[in-house]
Amino acid sequence: MKFNRKDWLYIAGVTVSAVIYSIGMNIFVKSGNLFPGGYAGISRLLSLLLDKYLHVSISFSVIYFTLNILTTLLVWKNIGHKFVLYSVLWYTETSLLTQILVLPEITNDPLLISVFGGVVNGIAVGIALRCNASSGGTDLIAVDLSARYNMPTWNYVFGLNAAVLTVAGLNFGWERALYSMIFQYVSKEVVNTLHQRYKLKSIHIVTDYPEEVSKAVFAICRHGITRVTCTGEYSHQQHYMLMATVNAYQKTDVINAVRSADPAAFISVMSVEKIVGSFYQAPLE
Repeated sequence: MKFNRKDWLYIAGVTVSAVIYSIGMNIFVKSGNLFPGGYAGISRLLSLLLDKYLHVSISFSVIYFTLNILTTLLVWKNIGHKFVLYSVLWYTETSLLTQILVLPEITNDPLLISVFGGVVNGIAVGIALRCNASSGGTDLIAVDLSARYNMPTWNYVFGLNAAVLTVAGLNFGWERALYSMIFQYVSKEVVNTLHQRYKLKSIHIVTDYPEEVSKAVFAICRHGITRVTCTGEYSHQQHYMLMATVNAYQKTDVINAVRSADPAAFISVMSVEKIVGSFYQAPLE
């Protein structure tokens, strides 16, 4: 396994993401006594339950790291190894930094903590995903399922988080559980905004130069294009419509390629909920 300049940039980005996440955990989650999403929330809940009912003190970081290692072993064969290694780096750094960082409390307003804590958490996870990594745990599972079924699965992870909050509410009070739900929802929305890999766009292009446009698109991505002959109703002139489905993060590159091949092309872009059939998805490294 070789590492190039891009890989080292990803590693730097993963480290920045881990620092942001750890800061958010200490300033917002701990001070607000919240339960974040994914394995972080599960680990915090288990740590508190063990202390409350069994009087056994196991730190959040130990439980969090252990759960992530077990999940990493489960998905190792299904996801690109660099992606998994970057994820291991991320949750290792966050486990250490969350344990050793001591930061001042900036507010005690639970609503502010929930909203801005969720934003910080979502930005950290979004940066990790853009750097070919994840925050481990349920994110690894979500990415694995997304790769298999070619659709976003973050909403299903949110459902699992809701179950964790139900247990937290029953044991530690519903107020903090409800504020934690706000935190998780804000975080999920930020991640969905930043993470474009499994979102799809349908692009329709009306052009007089189908060969040139198709060649330009094929030069930047490996998606099929369907060509249909059409007629302009006003001009009664013949044109060609090219139809393709691409990943959302490829949309800008595809549009720029089309415009370079035919500046007069008419382009429309629509969101795609799901596709059935063959669709090329570049594998995670």
